[in-house]
Amino acid sequence: MTLAWYGHLKYRKSPLIAAIVVSWLIAFFEYCFQVPANRIGYGEFTAFQLKIIQEVITLCVFVVFAYFYLGEGLKWNYAVSFLCIMAAVTFAFWGKF
Repeated sequence: MTLAWYGHLKYRKSPLIAAIVVSWLIAFFEYCFQVPANRIGYGEFTAFQLKIIQEVITLCVFVVFAYFYLGEGLKWNYAVSFLCIMAAVTFAFWGKF
């Protein structure tokens, strides 16, 4: 979803409708993987835990995407925020493993 939601920012001069259509096409293929993954994982994890996993994966991918694709640097306050989110993930899965 990172590419679908943020990839068009590099091409801001292209028409908005083109960005919307391309984003939906990209998102469709990701959903083709996400829906079965949630079905498979739901017995092992709760719905809350599945969502937390998805958000952490999205954040990890986004950090790499923003740095390499958009050319943005990681500021100290973003890094601290990321550590706080990782602490929340640890708390959400406490006692699971």
